[in-house]
Amino acid sequence: MIVDRARSVTSGIWAGLALCAATVQPALAKTIVSCGGAALLGGAQLLCSHLDPREPPQLCTFSWALATPANQTQVVEGSFLLPPGASNLEVYQGAGFTHAMSGPIVLCQGKRRPR
Repeated sequence: MIVDRARSVTSGIWAGLALCAATVQPALAKTIVSCGGAALLGGAQLLCSHLDPREPPQLCTFSWALATPANQTQVVEGSFLLPPGASNLEVYQGAGFTHAMSGPIVLCQGKRRPR
């Protein structure tokens, strides 16, 4: 009886997970901001572009793990306002880094224009 109940609970969990997996779909949101960064020759630079000049400005924050010459990880972070139509705007520049420990993480928010 205990084994039957455990099988029933396990079956219910698997059915629930299958249902969740079947209903979860990737977000199909249009990207408004594109950013890229590099760390080489002792410096680091992060550039961002606003991809749709018809959309409002975007308020963004970034976080980036960079390695120092002593092989220590230093996280740099900041925020910036990206105006419509901005292209390759330098949002961060720093020195004293040998390489990136991770890619920059950039999160933006802004109102979309009404459709």
